[in-house]
Amino acid sequence: MKSIREQMAVIRRGTAQIISEEALEQKLARALQTGVPLKIKTGFDPTAPDLHLGHTVLLQKMRQFQELGHEVIFLIGDFTGLIGDPTGKNETRKPLTPEVIAANAETYKAQVFRILDPARTRVVFNSAWMGEMRAAQMIQLAAKQTVARMMERDDFTKRYKAERPIAIHEFLYPLVQGYDSVALQADVELGGTDQTFNLLMGRELQKEYGQEPQCVITMPILEGLDGVQKMSKSLNNYIAIQDPPDEIFGKTMSLSDVTMWRYYELLSDQSLEEVRRLEEETNAGRFHPMEAKKRLAEELTARFHGAEEARQARARFEARFSHKETPEDLPEIVLENGGQPLGLADVMRLANLAASNSEGMRLIRQQAVSVNGVKAADPRMQLAAERHVLKVGKLRHAVVVIR
Repeated sequence: MKSIREQMAVIRRGTAQIISEEALEQKLARALQTGVPLKIKTGFDPTAPDLHLGHTVLLQKMRQFQELGHEVIFLIGDFTGLIGDPTGKNETRKPLTPEVIAANAETYKAQVFRILDPARTRVVFNSAWMGEMRAAQMIQLAAKQTVARMMERDDFTKRYKAERPIAIHEFLYPLVQGYDSVALQADVELGGTDQTFNLLMGRELQKEYGQEPQCVITMPILEGLDGVQKMSKSLNNYIAIQDPPDEIFGKTMSLSDVTMWRYYELLSDQSLEEVRRLEEETNAGRFHPMEAKKRLAEELTARFHGAEEARQARARFEARFSHKETPEDLPEIVLENGGQPLGLADVMRLANLAASNSEGMRLIRQQAVSVNGVKAADPRMQLAAERHVLKVGKLRHAVVVIR
């Protein structure tokens, strides 16, 4: 294992919060002294068949822990999936059937090993212990927390004030997730910033069961391709890790220049020093942002499809976008918007690429609109305040600068 200082430098990268750094350093010191690796737990509920790049923010951090010599536990929440995670929801979500959960869980196992080392990953299902728990034991678990404590959750509070129903079983979700840490005797749990309440519940329950509380590491929520909202399949602003090479490359190229650096920090294997140096060179005009984006797109494509497929995807993109589809000497239109993002349909109308917002939305739904060489699919898509190449149909092209 590396020294504590070296390990902490790797662990801190891209993290939102570590609770607490002092406790984590003590755990790392013990691991160095005893040679016993830490148990690093991360849970995913199999609520959809596809994982996307937003999920890989956590997977990347798990792989870093693997490379530091620790034990990574990939928890598939087939039991918690039956409850439905209430995090961020303004209404009770519909529970999935056991059949759907089982099918999604199988695809998860296949997908995560595109990032994690299968030889150093322990895959577990929380139904292994929760499915065996008797009703009396579940009551004992529920007795360890109060309704007042549960109502500290922001989403529950908002729903209560808005007089939206909160089902009793939703209170069980954080308890079950927390008990997973007890069952696994986790040293560290990773999760998104939106999971902070549930992660801290694991610490509290471990204390209740006489265990040393886990450290909690939260990771930022990755913005989607629009650079504004959380990456989500329902918002159609995502890159699935099972997308074909050309789609991963092309979708990455549709990122704004600002969002690109966020993806570099959270997803790239390059060191932070290398990323910062590349960003400085780009901002100083010594390196073209388009080339920086191509490097990121090629790295992400190679991660899921291999270096040769990524090289070919780049070549096809350059041939299609740079040399064939986009005419030279495009008109350049400047739209003043106070440095804020602007809706694609608004941009099309203001740039005279569509007669109205409704026509713009219709063209987007018909997939007749490309932004920076990538088909636009979401009528609500936002364009960042920077330069974009728009193509509408076969004949209408323009360079639009939003500022």
